[in-house]
Amino acid sequence: MKATGTRNRTASLLFVCSANRCRSPMAAGIFRSILGDEPGWQVGSAGTWAVEGLPVLPEVLDVMAGRGIDLTRHRARQVSRQLLAASRLVLVMEPGQQEAIQSEFPEIAGAVFLLSEMSGVWQPVTDPAGGSLKDYETTASELERLLKNG
Repeated sequence: MKATGTRNRTASLLFVCSANRCRSPMAAGIFRSILGDEPGWQVGSAGTWAVEGLPVLPEVLDVMAGRGIDLTRHRARQVSRQLLAASRLVLVMEPGQQEAIQSEFPEIAGAVFLLSEMSGVWQPVTDPAGGSLKDYETTASELERLLKNG
């Protein structure tokens, strides 16, 4: 996903996973890192089944800190009509999340895509929750690859 050519306009992007404690905050953090000081971007994350206010998982903090990305201030948010309406593009991790959002919020259905689609493939991003630290590293690397190549 190229971050160039956004000057003089705002691009709003919402990453969505299930709990908003792992994949979507990781994706948002990685994408913000890729953007650097590129102006005109609003990047957020939310979850289809999020419990509002929970922090990212400890393994996520470790993996992202190793990449120079600090997610200590992140707090989970539930997907809402307001968040979706404020986003020009919504990137989900799994097909079921895409279907659920498109079904519940048909007015934004055309803005919801599987993250991997931006790289020309159609595959879910594996949820490492409950796995080993290596599983979290693998997911972070996959997210980075998808975001850099999209």
